[in-house]
Amino acid sequence: MNTIRFLIKPTMKPTSKILFSCRNSQFFNPNSQTQTHPFRVLVSPRFIHNTHMAFRFPSSGFYQSEPNGIGGFSNGRGSYIVSRVLSTSVETRVNENSFERIYVQGNNGGMNVKPLVVERIDKDENMVGEEGSRIEVDGGVGVGNGGGDVNLRNLEGLIEPKVVEESEVEKEAWRLLREAVVYYCGSPVGTVAANDPGDKQPLNYDQVFIRDFVPSALAFLLKGEGEIVRNFLLHTLQLQSWEKTVDCYSPGQGLMPASFKVRTVPLDENKYEEVLDPDFGESAIGRVAPVDSGLWWIILLRAYGKLTGDYALQERVDVQTGLKMILNLCLTDGFDMFPSLLVTDGSCMIDRRMGIHGHPLEIQALFYSALRCSREMLAVNDGSKNLVRAINNRLSALSFHIREYYWVDMKKINEIYRYKTEEYSMDATNKFNIYPEQIPSWLMDWIPEEGGYMMGNLQPAHMDFRFFTLGNLWSIVSSLGTPRQNTAMLNLIEAKWDDLVGHMPLKICYPAFEFEEWRIITGSDPKNTPWSYHNGGSWPTLLWQFTLACMKMGRLELAQKAVDLAEKRLPVDHWPEYYDTRTGRFIGKQARRFQTWTVAGFLASKLLLQNPEMASMLFWEEDYELLEICVCALSKSGRKKCSRFAAKSQILV
Repeated sequence: MNTIRFLIKPTMKPTSKILFSCRNSQFFNPNSQTQTHPFRVLVSPRFIHNTHMAFRFPSSGFYQSEPNGIGGFSNGRGSYIVSRVLSTSVETRVNENSFERIYVQGNNGGMNVKPLVVERIDKDENMVGEEGSRIEVDGGVGVGNGGGDVNLRNLEGLIEPKVVEESEVEKEAWRLLREAVVYYCGSPVGTVAANDPGDKQPLNYDQVFIRDFVPSALAFLLKGEGEIVRNFLLHTLQLQSWEKTVDCYSPGQGLMPASFKVRTVPLDENKYEEVLDPDFGESAIGRVAPVDSGLWWIILLRAYGKLTGDYALQERVDVQTGLKMILNLCLTDGFDMFPSLLVTDGSCMIDRRMGIHGHPLEIQALFYSALRCSREMLAVNDGSKNLVRAINNRLSALSFHIREYYWVDMKKINEIYRYKTEEYSMDATNKFNIYPEQIPSWLMDWIPEEGGYMMGNLQPAHMDFRFFTLGNLWSIVSSLGTPRQNTAMLNLIEAKWDDLVGHMPLKICYPAFEFEEWRIITGSDPKNTPWSYHNGGSWPTLLWQFTLACMKMGRLELAQKAVDLAEKRLPVDHWPEYYDTRTGRFIGKQARRFQTWTVAGFLASKLLLQNPEMASMLFWEEDYELLEICVCALSKSGRKKCSRFAAKSQILV
């Protein structure tokens, strides 16, 4: 038996772009049961739990194997081709007295591959025997107990989804969702953005988007089907290590793709191979950066563990490494003075020019959620303690910043209305030099007495007073807002139901840019005309996030009202992407029909309402310990007192 060894060293140079593929004509048919080159992957749990994933790959690589065994695991469906070593860089530390070795045992150098083994070599004399400590993963998700596969749904304490008779609308929705599933080497890896048979120019709607797949993933998870979500998480993690270049410039490592597509590449004779072709924004309209992709990936990784009980996926070396790469990219020091993330226009769900550049609420809410997820999932050890400390500090600073400066209600508007400007002082009230004339005339009469919301953006001398639905809903779900603020946000939605819901839930933002404002801010974008698409359009996919926020705050009647409204129209209108006009009466002028995340958002909402215990696993309660953390050290300098303590009475409630 020949043994091929890859020894991870700091001297390894970054590799060029790698094409991940599986070569087997049988895999083109998703219904085919034929398997070639099947084998199993064995990993020592002692290796996983003793190291706590404290890897360091300084300018080096961690192995990647071909689907369907990304990073050394297989789900038993499909063949393996061991690929080249990939380049990564993660700011963690490995024990000085140990190192990692990854090798493949092969037979005569051919494709009859033997198990892929990951070894740990250290000075621990008490390591258990290799044969008694391996986890065998074959044919789905396994749990390492020495006894083969275990059905995660049978684990003690795991909540089973309730079996409820489906309506005809739900049956149609499930049929459409399953028809949208994309297969790679015989295994499901995601869902296409839209599956409209009448669409002659699909553009990139035939791709799997990380952002768009989240409601699909939740629908499958709430249904008790985790395989497609697991595959999606691992395949997108594999794509994270691709070389990303736009005009000879490469962004930082850790960036997740916006989307990917399974392409079939012909070879000689009747053979071909399937390849994953990702888009990191270099092919997107406007070349927008997918900032939110990595944040959604982290959020989905936590949801997968919570709903399946498969926490072993989070503990894997490659998953921990990818998680740290995303965090390092987000937490990198820069010139910014604020704890919020600075991004360009079009970096999230609103992926066209809409005046959201700077510090948009949607990104901040997702960033906060991803940090809270990461704090739960990161293995804590000497190699990750600095990263965990940075996460805690950022969470504390970000929650204070958003709660104190983004919040808008009648009291805050009146305060801004009386602002003094051009204050040069560390004790300034108007810290961002906001001119009272920025307060739009519509806002003073629109906001209710008992309601409030997080404004859309905040920068020096600029406040964006538009109401952005996703950012506000996710502020509730993640407890970025205080309990009082969260209640007020739902009060506002209820009071302004005709404006924010109308004939179809829910407005992506309110109000729309019109006339000269539309021409200047959108650049006269013909797709983002007033009350259309991102400029005040109504997006049914936001329904699941609204449902989750309502369930957290005990407002089930609001969620049910919105779901009932959507259930009446969506199947009749063939599940469109978005709706136009001020009240969402018309199907969007350029909306795709049979939009997958419209279908999935509806199904996820129904399943959340049917399974409140499972829904409770997907949101966060207030973390009061975070609010006590302060790293500004102003009290030590003697220059001034920390403003956080002055505002604590407002922040803690």
